[in-house]
Amino acid sequence: VQLVESGGGLVQPGGSLRLSCAASGFTFRRGTMSWYRQAPGKERELVSSIVLDGGSTNYADSVKGRFTIDRDNAKKVVYLQMNNLKPEDTGMYYCRALLLITTYWGQGTQVTVSS
Repeated sequence: VQLVESGGGLVQPGGSLRLSCAASGFTFRRGTMSWYRQAPGKERELVSSIVLDGGSTNYADSVKGRFTIDRDNAKKVVYLQMNNLKPEDTGMYYCRALLLITTYWGQGTQVTVSS
């Protein structure tokens, strides 16, 4: 299983970014895909998740109404659309796949929100 994140960068407050997580090595029909983030000196926290079979989603309270998670089953990609970004959204964003009882992580992509 391989997860490769992309799309991070430097953006001003109020701006937008779209993160992508390209998955390979497993059937992209079952399991849960999630985005986590980790700010310097803080613990890694769950941002959003999507169940591949059915598409149900959940979001951290801090990002509700601003972030949207989605997936493209044909391309095996999970997206995180981030709008109205705030400085507190700064951190390394990681993609995670939960397949049955096994967890896989990507290498992360850096998001920096600063003026």
